[in-house]
Amino acid sequence: MIQSLLLQVNVAADTTSTVVQEAVSEEKTLSIWELVSSGGIGGAIIMITLLILSILAVYIIIERYLAIKNASKEDANFMNQIKDFIHEGKMDAAKTLCKSNASPIAKMIEKGISRIGKPLSDIGTAVENTGKLELNKLEKNLSTLATISGAAPMIGFLGTVIGMILVFHEMSKGGGGVDLNTLSEGIFTAMTTTVAGLIVGIVAYIGYNTLVAKVEKIVFIMEARTTEFLDILHEPAN
Repeated sequence: MIQSLLLQVNVAADTTSTVVQEAVSEEKTLSIWELVSSGGIGGAIIMITLLILSILAVYIIIERYLAIKNASKEDANFMNQIKDFIHEGKMDAAKTLCKSNASPIAKMIEKGISRIGKPLSDIGTAVENTGKLELNKLEKNLSTLATISGAAPMIGFLGTVIGMILVFHEMSKGGGGVDLNTLSEGIFTAMTTTVAGLIVGIVAYIGYNTLVAKVEKIVFIMEARTTEFLDILHEPAN
């Protein structure tokens, strides 16, 4: 009889422990959809907006990185070949070489070669204008990335404000009483949108500054090659 009673107590204890563990496990588990929808319609709109901005930011970072990487490729013998063609009077060969190279530097040099015979000031202006156009292509969508880096944290803070408003609204409906569950849910919503906004903003900010640094490096090389090209025009042919 005593053994049977002890067995029942042990079974009940094991069952209780299992239920508690399952409850704790369920409490710790949170799906992405629950994370998005936990703040109601307002919180869901904020989170979906941040999700769209994050996808856009990642797309711009990858697309611009690949484009800038391709633009930074330069043949070490390119300028030497251009110099030889110009001194030998082979302008068509020089233009063909430039057209076979898709880099911004090649396009600038091609424009300069097409202006040979005109004053050097005109040639320099043509090359500089072409460089500006190529620079504008390299900076495509970077302003959008900069906007995302600044707007995402503010959108996240907007979700924070919405979450706190919901908390105080529920407290006012309860006659001033504080419901810990309501309070914790509202604060959770507020902190979730803040964290999401900061993550998107940080990623966009780092990506923007990295890409700008790469563009500035290409601009420096473009300026150096422009000066080198003009110096070639100054040199007498052998």
